[in-house]
Amino acid sequence: MSLVGFTAVATVTLLLCVMTGPDRDDLDEFYTGYSSLSPMRNGLAIAGDYISAATVLGTGGVIALFGYDGVVLALSTALSLLLLMFLLAEPLRNAGRFTMGDALARRMPGRGVRIAACAVTIAALLPLMLVQLAGTGQLLAFVLGFSGESLETGCIIGLGVLMISYAAIGGMKGTALIQILKIVMLLGSGTVVAALILNRFGWDPGALFDAAADGSGVGPAFLNSGLQFAGGPHPEADMITSQLTVVLGGACLPHVTMRMYTASCARQVRRSMSWAVSSVALFVLVITLVGVGATALVGRAAIAGIDPQGNTAFLLGSRAAFGAEVSTAETFLFTTVTTAVFLTLLASVGGMILACANSLAHDVFATRVQEMSPRREMTLARVSALAIGIPAIILATLVQHRSLQPLVTLSFCLGASAIAPALVYGLFWRRYTRAGLLSTLIGGSLAVLLLMPGTNLVSGSPVSAFPDADFNWFPFTTTGLVSIPLGFACGWLGTMLSGRREAEEQRRHYEAVEGWILAGAVRRGE
Repeated sequence: MSLVGFTAVATVTLLLCVMTGPDRDDLDEFYTGYSSLSPMRNGLAIAGDYISAATVLGTGGVIALFGYDGVVLALSTALSLLLLMFLLAEPLRNAGRFTMGDALARRMPGRGVRIAACAVTIAALLPLMLVQLAGTGQLLAFVLGFSGESLETGCIIGLGVLMISYAAIGGMKGTALIQILKIVMLLGSGTVVAALILNRFGWDPGALFDAAADGSGVGPAFLNSGLQFAGGPHPEADMITSQLTVVLGGACLPHVTMRMYTASCARQVRRSMSWAVSSVALFVLVITLVGVGATALVGRAAIAGIDPQGNTAFLLGSRAAFGAEVSTAETFLFTTVTTAVFLTLLASVGGMILACANSLAHDVFATRVQEMSPRREMTLARVSALAIGIPAIILATLVQHRSLQPLVTLSFCLGASAIAPALVYGLFWRRYTRAGLLSTLIGGSLAVLLLMPGTNLVSGSPVSAFPDADFNWFPFTTTGLVSIPLGFACGWLGTMLSGRREAEEQRRHYEAVEGWILAGAVRRGE
Protein backbone atom coordinates (compact mmCIF):
# COMPACT_ATOMS: atom_id res chain seq x y z
CA MET A 1 0.00 0.00 0.00
CA SER A 2 2.87 2.37 0.72
CA LEU A 3 4.31 1.78 -2.75
CA VAL A 4 0.90 2.45 -4.29
CA GLY A 5 0.56 5.61 -2.20
CA PHE A 6 4.02 6.84 -3.20
CA THR A 7 3.34 6.25 -6.88
CA ALA A 8 -0.05 7.98 -6.72
CA VAL A 9 1.39 11.01 -4.94
CA ALA A 10 4.27 11.34 -7.39
CA THR A 11 1.88 11.13 -10.34
CA VAL A 12 -0.69 13.59 -8.98
CA THR A 13 1.87 16.16 -7.83
CA LEU A 14 3.73 16.08 -11.14
CA LEU A 15 0.42 16.53 -12.96
CA LEU A 16 -0.37 19.52 -10.72
CA CYS A 17 2.96 21.09 -11.64
CA VAL A 18 2.28 20.64 -15.35
CA MET A 19 -1.24 22.10 -15.04
CA THR A 20 -0.19 25.12 -12.97
CA GLY A 21 3.15 25.73 -14.67
CA PRO A 22 3.77 29.29 -15.92
CA ASP A 23 3.94 30.46 -19.50
CA ARG A 24 7.42 30.60 -20.98
CA ASP A 25 7.58 34.42 -20.96
CA ASP A 26 5.89 35.22 -17.64
CA LEU A 27 8.51 35.82 -14.95
CA ASP A 28 6.10 37.07 -12.30
CA GLU A 29 4.11 33.85 -12.55
CA PHE A 30 7.24 31.67 -12.34
CA TYR A 31 8.91 33.55 -9.47
CA THR A 32 5.89 34.58 -7.37
CA GLY A 33 2.81 32.87 -8.84
CA TYR A 34 1.34 36.35 -9.47
CA SER A 35 0.98 36.69 -5.67
CA SER A 36 -2.41 35.06 -6.28
CA LEU A 37 -2.53 32.68 -3.30
CA SER A 38 -4.93 33.51 -0.48
CA PRO A 39 -3.38 34.18 2.96
CA MET A 40 -4.43 30.73 4.18
CA ARG A 41 -2.92 28.90 1.20
CA ASN A 42 0.20 31.05 1.23
CA GLY A 43 0.57 30.48 4.97
CA LEU A 44 0.26 26.72 4.52
CA ALA A 45 2.86 26.89 1.74
CA ILE A 46 5.23 28.82 4.04
CA ALA A 47 4.73 26.22 6.77
CA GLY A 48 5.30 23.47 4.20
CA ASP A 49 8.60 25.01 3.12
CA TYR A 50 9.62 25.56 6.72
CA ILE A 51 8.81 22.02 7.91
CA SER A 52 11.29 20.02 5.86
CA ALA A 53 11.82 16.28 5.94
CA ALA A 54 14.93 16.91 8.04
CA THR A 55 12.69 18.61 10.60
CA VAL A 56 10.06 15.85 10.62
CA LEU A 57 12.51 12.96 10.85
CA GLY A 58 15.41 14.66 12.64
CA THR A 59 13.43 16.54 15.29
CA GLY A 60 11.23 13.51 15.91
CA GLY A 61 14.39 11.46 16.43
CA VAL A 62 15.91 13.96 18.88
CA ILE A 63 12.65 13.97 20.89
CA ALA A 64 12.54 10.17 20.96
CA LEU A 65 16.19 9.80 21.98
CA PHE A 66 16.73 12.81 24.25
CA GLY A 67 13.29 13.81 25.52
CA TYR A 68 13.32 17.30 27.01
CA ASP A 69 16.16 18.55 24.79
CA GLY A 70 14.23 17.46 21.70
CA VAL A 71 11.07 19.24 22.85
CA VAL A 72 13.08 22.44 23.35
CA LEU A 73 14.47 22.02 19.82
CA ALA A 74 10.94 21.71 18.43
CA LEU A 75 9.86 24.83 20.33
CA SER A 76 12.91 26.68 18.98
CA THR A 77 11.70 25.78 15.49
CA ALA A 78 8.37 27.48 16.15
CA LEU A 79 10.07 30.46 17.80
CA SER A 80 12.21 30.92 14.69
CA LEU A 81 9.11 31.39 12.53
CA LEU A 82 7.74 33.88 15.06
CA LEU A 83 10.98 35.85 14.70
CA LEU A 84 10.50 35.91 10.92
CA MET A 85 6.87 36.99 11.36
CA PHE A 86 7.48 39.93 13.69
CA LEU A 87 10.89 41.18 12.54
CA LEU A 88 11.63 40.37 8.89
CA ALA A 89 8.51 39.29 6.97
CA GLU A 90 7.08 42.68 5.97
CA PRO A 91 10.42 44.45 5.29
CA LEU A 92 11.50 41.49 3.16
CA ARG A 93 8.32 41.62 1.12
CA ASN A 94 8.62 45.39 0.67
CA ALA A 95 12.32 45.43 -0.23
CA GLY A 96 12.50 42.34 -2.44
CA ARG A 97 10.89 41.17 -5.62
CA PHE A 98 11.96 37.64 -6.51
CA THR A 99 15.03 36.63 -4.44
CA MET A 100 17.06 37.50 -1.36
CA GLY A 101 19.52 39.22 -3.71
CA ASP A 102 16.76 41.66 -4.68
CA ALA A 103 16.18 42.60 -1.05
CA LEU A 104 19.88 43.15 -0.35
CA ALA A 105 20.55 44.96 -3.62
CA ARG A 106 17.66 47.37 -3.05
CA ARG A 107 20.01 49.65 -1.10
CA MET A 108 23.34 48.50 -2.54
CA PRO A 109 22.98 47.69 -6.24
CA GLY A 110 25.75 45.78 -7.99
CA ARG A 111 26.62 42.33 -9.29
CA GLY A 112 29.01 41.69 -6.40
CA VAL A 113 26.18 41.84 -3.87
CA ARG A 114 23.93 39.61 -5.97
CA ILE A 115 26.65 37.03 -6.64
CA ALA A 116 27.53 36.88 -2.93
CA ALA A 117 23.83 36.46 -2.06
CA CYS A 118 23.50 33.64 -4.61
CA ALA A 119 26.63 31.88 -3.33
CA VAL A 120 25.39 31.98 0.28
CA THR A 121 21.92 30.81 -0.82
CA ILE A 122 23.37 27.74 -2.52
CA ALA A 123 25.84 27.08 0.33
CA ALA A 124 23.04 27.19 2.92
CA LEU A 125 20.51 25.06 1.02
CA LEU A 126 22.71 22.45 -0.68
CA PRO A 127 23.53 20.62 2.60
CA LEU A 128 19.82 20.40 3.45
CA MET A 129 19.08 19.02 -0.01
CA LEU A 130 21.76 16.37 0.45
CA VAL A 131 20.33 15.34 3.82
CA GLN A 132 16.87 14.80 2.45
CA LEU A 133 17.93 13.15 -0.78
CA ALA A 134 20.39 10.85 0.99
CA GLY A 135 17.78 9.94 3.60
CA THR A 136 15.27 9.06 0.88
CA GLY A 137 16.86 5.73 0.02
CA GLN A 138 17.10 4.66 3.65
CA LEU A 139 13.52 5.74 4.35
CA LEU A 140 12.07 3.87 1.40
CA ALA A 141 14.13 0.80 2.30
CA PHE A 142 12.70 0.90 5.83
CA VAL A 143 9.09 1.43 4.73
CA LEU A 144 9.04 -0.95 1.76
CA GLY A 145 11.23 -3.60 3.36
CA PHE A 146 13.97 -3.91 0.75
CA SER A 147 17.73 -3.73 1.17
CA GLY A 148 20.69 -3.17 -1.11
CA GLU A 149 22.83 -0.15 -1.85
CA SER A 150 21.98 -0.13 -5.56
CA LEU A 151 18.24 0.06 -4.83
CA GLU A 152 18.74 2.92 -2.36
CA THR A 153 20.88 4.78 -4.89
CA GLY A 154 18.22 4.23 -7.53
CA CYS A 155 15.60 5.75 -5.22
CA ILE A 156 17.78 8.83 -4.67
CA ILE A 157 18.26 9.33 -8.42
CA GLY A 158 14.59 8.77 -9.26
CA LEU A 159 13.29 11.10 -6.58
CA GLY A 160 15.95 13.68 -7.41
CA VAL A 161 14.69 13.78 -10.99
CA LEU A 162 11.13 14.26 -9.70
CA MET A 163 12.21 17.15 -7.47
CA ILE A 164 14.03 18.90 -10.32
CA SER A 165 10.87 18.52 -12.42
CA TYR A 166 8.73 20.16 -9.71
CA ALA A 167 10.98 23.21 -9.60
CA ALA A 168 11.56 23.54 -13.34
CA ILE A 169 7.99 22.90 -14.49
CA GLY A 170 5.79 24.21 -11.69
CA GLY A 171 7.67 27.31 -10.57
CA MET A 172 6.48 29.06 -7.42
CA LYS A 173 2.78 28.29 -7.84
CA GLY A 174 3.31 24.60 -8.60
CA THR A 175 5.63 24.04 -5.65
CA ALA A 176 3.21 26.01 -3.42
CA LEU A 177 0.36 23.61 -4.25
CA ILE A 178 2.59 20.64 -3.42
CA GLN A 179 3.61 22.26 -0.12
CA ILE A 180 -0.06 22.82 0.76
CA LEU A 181 -0.93 19.20 0.00
CA LYS A 182 2.06 18.04 2.02
CA ILE A 183 1.31 20.10 5.14
CA VAL A 184 -2.39 19.12 5.13
CA MET A 185 -1.52 15.41 4.85
CA LEU A 186 1.29 15.64 7.40
CA LEU A 187 -0.70 17.52 10.04
CA GLY A 188 -3.90 15.58 9.42
CA SER A 189 -2.37 12.11 9.69
CA GLY A 190 -0.01 13.19 12.47
CA THR A 191 -2.87 14.57 14.56
CA VAL A 192 -4.76 11.27 14.30
CA VAL A 193 -1.64 9.30 15.31
CA ALA A 194 -1.00 11.65 18.25
CA ALA A 195 -4.61 11.13 19.39
CA LEU A 196 -4.19 7.34 19.15
CA ILE A 197 -1.02 7.52 21.26
CA LEU A 198 -2.76 9.60 23.93
CA ASN A 199 -5.66 7.15 23.86
CA ARG A 200 -3.22 4.31 24.63
CA PHE A 201 -2.36 6.14 27.88
CA GLY A 202 -5.88 7.11 28.90
CA TRP A 203 -5.54 10.66 27.52
CA ASP A 204 -3.09 11.42 30.33
CA PRO A 205 0.06 13.24 29.04
CA GLY A 206 1.73 12.68 32.42
CA ALA A 207 1.37 8.90 32.06
CA LEU A 208 2.76 9.12 28.51
CA PHE A 209 5.86 11.02 29.60
CA ASP A 210 6.40 8.71 32.61
CA ALA A 211 6.21 5.67 30.31
CA ALA A 212 8.69 7.35 27.94
CA ALA A 213 11.10 7.96 30.82
CA ASP A 214 10.85 4.26 31.72
CA GLY A 215 11.36 3.22 28.10
CA SER A 216 14.32 5.54 27.61
CA GLY A 217 16.62 3.53 29.87
CA VAL A 218 17.92 6.71 31.53
CA GLY A 219 15.00 7.36 33.89
CA PRO A 220 14.22 10.94 34.98
CA ALA A 221 17.16 12.30 32.94
CA PHE A 222 14.94 11.85 29.86
CA LEU A 223 12.60 14.54 31.20
CA ASN A 224 15.36 16.95 32.24
CA SER A 225 17.69 19.23 30.34
CA GLY A 226 21.14 18.17 29.18
CA LEU A 227 20.82 14.55 28.00
CA GLN A 228 21.65 15.33 24.36
CA PHE A 229 24.84 17.25 25.19
CA ALA A 230 25.89 15.31 28.28
CA GLY A 231 29.03 13.93 26.63
CA GLY A 232 30.45 17.35 25.76
CA PRO A 233 32.76 19.51 27.88
CA HIS A 234 30.26 22.41 28.07
CA PRO A 235 26.76 20.90 27.87
CA GLU A 236 24.76 23.97 28.99
CA ALA A 237 26.55 26.38 26.64
CA ASP A 238 26.30 23.83 23.83
CA MET A 239 22.54 23.51 24.29
CA ILE A 240 21.96 27.28 24.39
CA THR A 241 24.11 27.81 21.31
CA SER A 242 22.29 25.08 19.40
CA GLN A 243 18.87 26.56 20.17
CA LEU A 244 20.06 30.08 19.24
CA THR A 245 21.38 28.76 15.93
CA VAL A 246 18.02 27.13 15.14
CA VAL A 247 16.06 30.26 16.09
CA LEU A 248 18.19 32.63 13.98
CA GLY A 249 19.07 30.26 11.16
CA GLY A 250 15.73 28.62 10.47
CA ALA A 251 13.91 31.92 9.98
CA CYS A 252 16.39 33.22 7.41
CA LEU A 253 16.95 30.26 5.08
CA PRO A 254 16.28 31.48 1.51
CA HIS A 255 13.66 28.87 0.55
CA VAL A 256 11.52 30.20 3.43
CA THR A 257 12.11 33.92 2.89
CA MET A 258 11.30 33.62 -0.84
CA ARG A 259 7.69 32.92 0.13
CA MET A 260 7.44 36.48 1.47
CA TYR A 261 7.53 37.78 -2.10
CA THR A 262 4.39 35.85 -3.03
CA ALA A 263 2.18 38.08 -0.85
CA SER A 264 0.48 40.96 -2.64
CA CYS A 265 0.68 43.44 0.26
CA ALA A 266 1.86 43.85 3.85
CA ARG A 267 -1.53 42.81 5.24
CA GLN A 268 -1.36 39.60 3.22
CA VAL A 269 2.10 38.89 4.67
CA ARG A 270 0.82 39.25 8.24
CA ARG A 271 -2.20 37.02 7.63
CA SER A 272 -0.10 34.42 5.79
CA MET A 273 2.44 34.30 8.61
CA SER A 274 -0.36 33.87 11.16
CA TRP A 275 -1.51 30.75 9.32
CA ALA A 276 2.09 29.53 9.02
CA VAL A 277 2.85 30.00 12.73
CA SER A 278 -0.40 28.25 13.72
CA SER A 279 0.43 25.30 11.46
CA VAL A 280 3.97 25.01 12.83
CA ALA A 281 2.69 25.23 16.42
CA LEU A 282 0.34 22.31 15.71
CA PHE A 283 3.24 20.42 14.15
CA VAL A 284 5.36 20.95 17.28
CA LEU A 285 2.59 19.45 19.41
CA VAL A 286 2.16 16.48 17.05
CA ILE A 287 5.88 15.72 16.70
CA THR A 288 6.32 15.92 20.48
CA LEU A 289 3.53 13.43 21.19
CA VAL A 290 4.60 11.03 18.43
CA GLY A 291 8.31 11.21 19.37
CA VAL A 292 7.66 10.68 23.08
CA GLY A 293 5.11 7.99 22.20
CA ALA A 294 7.75 6.16 20.16
CA THR A 295 10.03 6.01 23.21
CA ALA A 296 7.19 4.89 25.45
CA LEU A 297 5.87 2.18 23.12
CA VAL A 298 9.00 1.01 21.28
CA GLY A 299 11.87 1.95 23.58
CA ARG A 300 14.88 4.20 23.12
CA ALA A 301 17.28 1.30 22.57
CA ALA A 302 15.17 -0.19 19.76
CA ILE A 303 14.87 3.20 18.02
CA ALA A 304 18.62 3.82 18.22
CA GLY A 305 19.30 0.26 17.05
CA ILE A 306 17.47 0.88 13.77
CA ASP A 307 19.00 4.35 13.24
CA PRO A 308 21.49 5.95 15.68
CA GLN A 309 20.11 9.38 14.76
CA GLY A 310 16.52 8.29 15.45
CA ASN A 311 15.25 9.32 12.01
CA THR A 312 12.74 6.45 11.93
CA ALA A 313 11.18 7.41 15.29
CA PHE A 314 8.22 9.22 13.69
CA LEU A 315 7.32 6.14 11.64
CA LEU A 316 8.00 3.72 14.50
CA GLY A 317 5.80 5.76 16.84
CA SER A 318 3.04 5.89 14.24
CA ARG A 319 3.14 2.14 13.71
CA ALA A 320 3.28 1.36 17.43
CA ALA A 321 0.21 3.54 18.08
CA PHE A 322 -2.01 0.90 16.44
CA GLY A 323 -1.13 -1.91 18.82
CA ALA A 324 -0.50 -5.59 18.02
CA GLU A 325 -3.50 -6.15 15.76
CA VAL A 326 -3.85 -3.67 12.92
CA SER A 327 -7.18 -3.13 11.20
CA THR A 328 -7.64 -2.16 7.57
CA ALA A 329 -8.39 1.43 8.58
CA GLU A 330 -5.20 1.60 10.66
CA THR A 331 -3.18 0.16 7.77
CA PHE A 332 -4.62 2.87 5.54
CA LEU A 333 -3.74 5.51 8.16
CA PHE A 334 -0.14 4.29 8.40
CA THR A 335 0.06 4.37 4.62
CA THR A 336 -1.14 7.99 4.77
CA VAL A 337 1.58 8.79 7.31
CA THR A 338 4.35 7.24 5.19
CA THR A 339 2.99 8.95 2.07
CA ALA A 340 2.95 12.30 3.90
CA VAL A 341 6.61 11.81 4.89
CA PHE A 342 7.43 10.83 1.30
CA LEU A 343 5.66 13.94 0.00
CA THR A 344 7.54 16.01 2.57
CA LEU A 345 10.81 14.78 1.07
CA LEU A 346 9.66 15.64 -2.44
CA ALA A 347 8.23 19.07 -1.64
CA SER A 348 11.09 20.22 0.62
CA VAL A 349 13.85 19.56 -1.87
CA GLY A 350 11.73 20.89 -4.74
CA GLY A 351 11.33 24.21 -2.89
CA MET A 352 15.05 24.41 -2.13
CA ILE A 353 16.02 23.68 -5.74
CA LEU A 354 13.60 26.41 -6.85
CA ALA A 355 15.13 28.95 -4.44
CA CYS A 356 18.68 28.17 -5.63
CA ALA A 357 17.68 28.14 -9.31
CA ASN A 358 15.83 31.46 -9.01
CA SER A 359 18.84 33.08 -7.36
CA LEU A 360 21.29 31.66 -9.90
CA ALA A 361 19.20 32.76 -12.89
CA HIS A 362 17.98 36.12 -11.59
CA ASP A 363 20.93 37.33 -9.49
CA VAL A 364 23.87 35.99 -11.50
CA PHE A 365 22.94 35.40 -15.14
CA ALA A 366 20.15 37.94 -15.75
CA THR A 367 22.19 40.83 -14.32
CA ARG A 368 24.96 40.23 -16.87
CA VAL A 369 22.70 41.36 -19.69
CA GLN A 370 21.29 44.89 -19.81
CA GLU A 371 17.88 43.83 -21.13
CA MET A 372 17.24 40.08 -20.93
CA SER A 373 13.93 38.87 -22.33
CA PRO A 374 11.56 37.19 -19.83
CA ARG A 375 11.49 34.02 -21.92
CA ARG A 376 15.27 33.72 -21.86
CA GLU A 377 15.44 34.35 -18.11
CA MET A 378 12.82 31.70 -17.43
CA THR A 379 14.74 29.24 -19.61
CA LEU A 380 17.84 30.08 -17.56
CA ALA A 381 15.91 29.45 -14.34
CA ARG A 382 14.84 26.01 -15.55
CA VAL A 383 18.35 25.15 -16.71
CA SER A 384 19.62 26.39 -13.33
CA ALA A 385 17.32 23.88 -11.62
CA LEU A 386 19.17 21.16 -13.53
CA ALA A 387 22.53 22.74 -12.69
CA ILE A 388 21.67 22.65 -8.97
CA GLY A 389 19.78 19.37 -8.86
CA ILE A 390 22.18 17.07 -10.73
CA PRO A 391 25.23 17.77 -8.50
CA ALA A 392 22.95 17.44 -5.46
CA ILE A 393 21.87 13.97 -6.59
CA ILE A 394 25.47 12.88 -7.20
CA LEU A 395 26.67 14.18 -3.84
CA ALA A 396 23.70 12.59 -2.05
CA THR A 397 24.63 9.16 -3.38
CA LEU A 398 28.15 9.64 -1.97
CA VAL A 399 27.10 10.64 1.57
CA GLN A 400 24.03 8.41 2.00
CA HIS A 401 25.70 6.01 4.45
CA ARG A 402 27.29 8.62 6.72
CA SER A 403 25.83 10.64 9.58
CA LEU A 404 23.97 13.55 8.00
CA GLN A 405 23.58 15.67 11.13
CA PRO A 406 26.65 17.85 10.31
CA LEU A 407 25.00 18.90 7.04
CA VAL A 408 21.76 19.97 8.78
CA THR A 409 23.77 21.92 11.35
CA LEU A 410 25.88 23.52 8.60
CA SER A 411 22.79 24.92 6.88
CA PHE A 412 21.37 26.42 10.07
CA CYS A 413 24.76 27.83 11.08
CA LEU A 414 25.12 29.57 7.70
CA GLY A 415 21.62 30.97 8.03
CA ALA A 416 22.31 32.29 11.53
CA SER A 417 25.88 33.53 10.95
CA ALA A 418 25.75 35.02 7.44
CA ILE A 419 22.18 35.49 6.20
CA ALA A 420 20.57 36.70 9.46
CA PRO A 421 23.15 39.49 10.11
CA ALA A 422 22.99 40.59 6.45
CA LEU A 423 19.18 40.83 6.49
CA VAL A 424 18.99 42.58 9.87
CA TYR A 425 21.67 45.11 8.98
CA GLY A 426 20.45 45.54 5.39
CA LEU A 427 16.83 46.15 6.37
CA PHE A 428 17.31 48.25 9.53
CA TRP A 429 20.80 49.85 9.77
CA ARG A 430 20.93 53.18 7.96
CA ARG A 431 24.73 53.42 7.62
CA TYR A 432 25.26 49.86 6.42
CA THR A 433 27.52 49.84 3.34
CA ARG A 434 28.29 47.50 0.47
CA ALA A 435 31.64 46.59 2.06
CA GLY A 436 29.82 45.81 5.31
CA LEU A 437 27.32 43.57 3.50
CA LEU A 438 30.01 41.63 1.64
CA SER A 439 32.02 41.32 4.87
CA THR A 440 28.95 39.89 6.63
CA LEU A 441 28.16 37.30 3.96
CA ILE A 442 31.75 36.25 3.34
CA GLY A 443 33.04 36.52 6.91
CA GLY A 444 30.09 34.72 8.50
CA SER A 445 30.22 31.93 5.91
CA LEU A 446 33.98 31.44 6.22
CA ALA A 447 33.71 31.29 10.02
CA VAL A 448 31.16 28.48 9.78
CA LEU A 449 33.08 26.57 7.10
CA LEU A 450 36.35 26.78 9.06
CA LEU A 451 34.87 25.83 12.45
CA MET A 452 32.42 23.13 11.35
CA PRO A 453 35.02 20.39 10.57
CA GLY A 454 36.30 20.68 14.15
CA THR A 455 32.95 19.97 15.84
CA ASN A 456 32.06 16.64 17.43
CA LEU A 457 29.43 16.03 14.74
CA VAL A 458 32.15 15.51 12.13
CA SER A 459 34.60 13.34 14.09
CA GLY A 460 35.50 12.12 17.55
CA SER A 461 32.35 10.18 18.47
CA PRO A 462 30.66 6.92 17.37
CA VAL A 463 27.73 8.80 15.78
CA SER A 464 29.80 11.41 13.94
CA ALA A 465 30.22 11.53 10.16
CA PHE A 466 33.75 10.10 10.45
CA PRO A 467 33.62 7.87 13.56
CA ASP A 468 37.06 6.34 12.94
CA ALA A 469 38.82 9.73 12.86
CA ASP A 470 39.33 12.33 15.56
CA PHE A 471 40.12 15.90 14.54
CA ASN A 472 37.60 17.36 16.97
CA TRP A 473 39.15 20.59 18.29
CA PHE A 474 36.03 22.81 18.62
CA PRO A 475 34.21 21.69 21.80
CA PHE A 476 30.65 22.41 20.62
CA THR A 477 28.02 20.81 18.42
CA THR A 478 27.39 23.98 16.40
CA THR A 479 29.60 26.90 15.44
CA GLY A 480 27.08 29.52 16.57
CA LEU A 481 28.88 30.57 19.76
CA VAL A 482 31.68 32.03 17.63
CA SER A 483 30.30 32.40 14.11
CA ILE A 484 27.08 34.33 14.93
CA PRO A 485 28.83 37.18 16.82
CA LEU A 486 31.57 37.12 14.18
CA GLY A 487 29.04 37.53 11.36
CA PHE A 488 27.56 40.62 13.03
CA ALA A 489 31.03 41.92 13.88
CA CYS A 490 32.23 41.55 10.27
CA GLY A 491 29.29 43.64 9.07
CA TRP A 492 30.00 46.35 11.62
CA LEU A 493 33.75 46.36 10.92
CA GLY A 494 33.29 46.43 7.14
CA THR A 495 30.96 49.40 7.48
CA MET A 496 33.34 51.26 9.80
CA LEU A 497 36.27 50.70 7.42
CA SER A 498 34.23 52.01 4.48
CA GLY A 499 34.71 55.55 5.70
CA ARG A 500 32.39 58.25 6.93
CA ARG A 501 31.55 59.54 3.46
CA GLU A 502 30.21 56.24 2.14
CA ALA A 503 28.35 55.56 5.40
CA GLU A 504 26.64 58.95 5.17
CA GLU A 505 25.77 58.33 1.54
CA GLN A 506 24.19 55.01 2.50
CA ARG A 507 22.30 56.71 5.32
CA ARG A 508 20.79 59.25 2.90
CA HIS A 509 19.90 56.52 0.43
CA TYR A 510 18.26 54.44 3.18
CA GLU A 511 16.22 57.41 4.42
CA ALA A 512 14.90 57.84 0.88
CA VAL A 513 13.55 54.28 0.81
CA GLU A 514 12.92 53.75 4.54
CA GLY A 515 9.14 54.16 4.21
CA TRP A 516 9.22 51.75 1.31
CA ILE A 517 11.13 49.05 3.18
CA LEU A 518 9.59 49.29 6.64
CA ALA A 519 5.99 50.21 5.85
CA GLY A 520 5.45 49.54 2.14
CA ALA A 521 4.70 53.23 1.63
CA VAL A 522 5.73 52.96 -2.03
CA ARG A 523 4.60 49.92 -3.96
CA ARG A 524 6.99 47.93 -6.10
CA GLY A 525 7.02 48.87 -9.74
CA GLU A 526 6.12 52.52 -9.10
